[in-house]
Amino acid sequence: MSRLVDSERPAYRLYKLAWVGLDWLFPPHCGGCNTPGSRWCINCQQITQIIPVTTCQRCGRVQSSIGVCLSCLISPPTYKSLRSWAFFEGPIRSAVHRLKYYGDMTLGEILARPLASIIVESGWKPDLLVPVPLGAAHQSQRGYNQAALLGRPVALANGIYYTTRALHKVRETPPQVGLKYNERFQNVADAFQAESKIVSGRNIIVVDDVTTSGATMEACADALMAAGARNIYGLTLARSSYQMGGYFIGNT
Repeated sequence: MSRLVDSERPAYRLYKLAWVGLDWLFPPHCGGCNTPGSRWCINCQQITQIIPVTTCQRCGRVQSSIGVCLSCLISPPTYKSLRSWAFFEGPIRSAVHRLKYYGDMTLGEILARPLASIIVESGWKPDLLVPVPLGAAHQSQRGYNQAALLGRPVALANGIYYTTRALHKVRETPPQVGLKYNERFQNVADAFQAESKIVSGRNIIVVDDVTTSGATMEACADALMAAGARNIYGLTLARSSYQMGGYFIGNT
């Protein structure tokens, strides 16, 4: 995959080697096309649509030039910056669905690799990384949190303190699918709560699988800032497209 961290830390190297051993014991299939032999094949990597560098420096929306978009100039989000690796389509869409809905937890490590390098390329200086938490009901039903499967290896690769205890979802929310722009923000407003003893004074990266409107990331940032965090950065594997005034495609 592209954008790999050049100098790997020992803990991250061991983590990757453990997955290589599991791949040898249990031969994997590609998360994007189900071809046997690897968790993410070369063909899927080549046809994945990577987010270009010409994005808004705050919200991460694609635009014609680098800078801050008009929307963020008028109403800046709580988070300092939001970055995503690829568009939520094609093989990435298939891989996210397998990771999220079909229990293919083997995809977490391989899909986290490009996210690890985005942190370095963005020049962020975080000292804490947290995954977007699931509500208790969803966590119990699924048995795992897909954002955590992405977040842990990203933290290992960059030597960032990682915890799932800093941010909690305190209110169950309906799925974001089908909701309009304002409805998405209303749906997740005050749905999260942060632990001030853990987050106070820290620069924090919040990791999730997909972003669309940025509503979930904004709600997480609001909770973290209310608990005393210094700066919040959002990092997601994919970004979904949408139509202003219409319905969004995606679930974040």
